[in-house]
Amino acid sequence: MAVFNQKSVLDMIKEFRKNWRALCNSERTTLCGADSMLLALQLSMAENNKQHSGEFTVSLSDVLLTWKYLLHEKLNLPVENMDVTDHYEDVRKIYDDFLKNSNMLDLIDVYQKCRALTSNCENYNTISPVQLLARKIIFSYLNLLVNSKNDLAVAYILNIPDRGLGREAFTDLKHAAREKQMSIFLVATSFIRTIELGGKGYAPPPSDPLRTHVKGLSNFINFIDKLDEILGEIPNPSIAGGQILSVIKMQLIKGQNSRDPFCKAIEEVAQDLDLRIKSIINSQEGVVALSTTDISPARPKSHAINHGTAYCGRDTVKALLVLLDEEAANAPTKNKAELLYDEENTIHRHGTSILTLFRSPTQVNNSIKPLRERICMSMQEKKIKRV
Repeated sequence: MAVFNQKSVLDMIKEFRKNWRALCNSERTTLCGADSMLLALQLSMAENNKQHSGEFTVSLSDVLLTWKYLLHEKLNLPVENMDVTDHYEDVRKIYDDFLKNSNMLDLIDVYQKCRALTSNCENYNTISPVQLLARKIIFSYLNLLVNSKNDLAVAYILNIPDRGLGREAFTDLKHAAREKQMSIFLVATSFIRTIELGGKGYAPPPSDPLRTHVKGLSNFINFIDKLDEILGEIPNPSIAGGQILSVIKMQLIKGQNSRDPFCKAIEEVAQDLDLRIKSIINSQEGVVALSTTDISPARPKSHAINHGTAYCGRDTVKALLVLLDEEAANAPTKNKAELLYDEENTIHRHGTSILTLFRSPTQVNNSIKPLRERICMSMQEKKIKRV
């Protein structure tokens, strides 16, 4: 992926957006950049290993080996002499299903649909690791706002800032989502809506694992609701975009030391994206002005981009999509080990690794053995000691 030219990728994505009706099912389909593709592949390989060996884990070397093979295969490059891990076809199916269920396309899917891609790309050499983290978090909030099926985005931000929604909460949501065949965010939304709107008669049963996460999930869902309200109620997309970024920023730095590098990074990234959104909107308005001179304004069509909010949110979502597309077109992270790290006892200052989150915690078997069996085992141990 490091051979792609960012400008060419962006041109390709713009062509994709213009013809989205012929190329995908939803105008809100978001794109997987190189890093997200690699994370999705890692999760797919871990899921495949779990199905075949019972362990939701995968080595970094196997991921990188399969990553290289996947890129060659998807780009129709020679693969005859390349090594590949076992069960690759199963991994590929899991990968494709994951993107489909998350309403995402990877960059090569877009390339295959648009047939236009060239070489050499820019990178993030001038951006510090803490700025990259800040960008990842803010972009994940924007991604979820546009595409509610994006489980990767939920994994990044469910517990940032700390809402008491750690690995156990994510696992419970993941299991509920699989059982109901819904996205993780929509499961969480449905659960909280039922409690808030249904009254006592609709309280979750004691056996529902999500019951223990009501406070944190309510905090998360209500915060996303606040962003949705801005999206649907403010007609000016430039003001709406700025307010969305401001609300996300305040949520992330609330209670933090203003001198903290992470807080400074959040401030800088939010300011930069605000300016970028205004630039995108100005360029879009310029194109519209040139193309609609002396043309009467048309009524919104039935395929409006955001059915659930007022039509005024459409232009804001279109600007956010451009912003997300630009992020997806960026170069992949050079340090693959840092991106894919998976140490059970190692937690980044601002979250757990994606693979660790998607892996279900080990279930401890606390079942008590029958009394007769315990007595026999105790007697056996005593005999061994006497010998």
